[in-house]
Amino acid sequence: MQSEIITLRESRLDIRDGIAEFTHTQPRRRNPLSLALREDYMDMLDYVEGDASIRALIITGADGVFSAGGDLRGMKDRVDNPQAPQNMPDATRRRVLVLHQWVSRLRDLQVPVIAAVDGPAVGAGMGLALVADFVLASSCAFFGMSFAKVGMVPDMAAAYFLPRVVGMATAKDMMLTARRISVEEAKNVGIVHSIYPPETLMEQARQFARRFLDGPGPTLGMTKRMLNSAFESSYAAFVELESNAQAVATTTPFHRDALQRFIAGEPGRFDWDRVAAK
Repeated sequence: MQSEIITLRESRLDIRDGIAEFTHTQPRRRNPLSLALREDYMDMLDYVEGDASIRALIITGADGVFSAGGDLRGMKDRVDNPQAPQNMPDATRRRVLVLHQWVSRLRDLQVPVIAAVDGPAVGAGMGLALVADFVLASSCAFFGMSFAKVGMVPDMAAAYFLPRVVGMATAKDMMLTARRISVEEAKNVGIVHSIYPPETLMEQARQFARRFLDGPGPTLGMTKRMLNSAFESSYAAFVELESNAQAVATTTPFHRDALQRFIAGEPGRFDWDRVAAK
């Protein structure tokens, strides 16, 4: 397994033993989802998508701050200089469209994505956490759809993702009130998978990610794609997707090995319950 540390503009990518760990590194600014960090996400995805040895991705923030959302200083410059070409409405529209070029890639990444959230995950920061497959949080974490506080609509596709996680009524409550959401409430409504003390969060996230190392990588990737399309596909289209994916999955070396192990009475390589019980 390779080990590599890549320093980007406002983040760091650590690749070690099959796990990629992407850290926002501007905690003094509360790790805003700035234009520079958005570019970092595109570069990070190039690395992760191009390395078949990576089996899971962790996204997190340094020093107890996941992300406090958009870059409000940059937004103020836009308001103060509304006639500048980069601040015109069409420029904002194009920036949002570019944003979704990497958000969609992160959502459909072929490996499990784990958000390790310590401290604030609000506004676009909460939207970013919603893109992950699993959210592990510290007891100091909190969330919020704070867009209305600054007169903005939710972005990062939060209005798409959040109702699918918590239901429409709860999503309206969170978005229209822009209230703070405790980590306990976030877990109760299904946003957060597990809560840990802040000092153990990252090690717990790494242990969680390592459980996927022996898993059926391509099959997990296809399962993610199927789930991501489940609410938009007709039954007929979904059956076609399922049949094609199963035709591929049943030809993989992992499938053949798993059958041999089962018939021989040997433990399987990928057994989440057995590993968790150790």
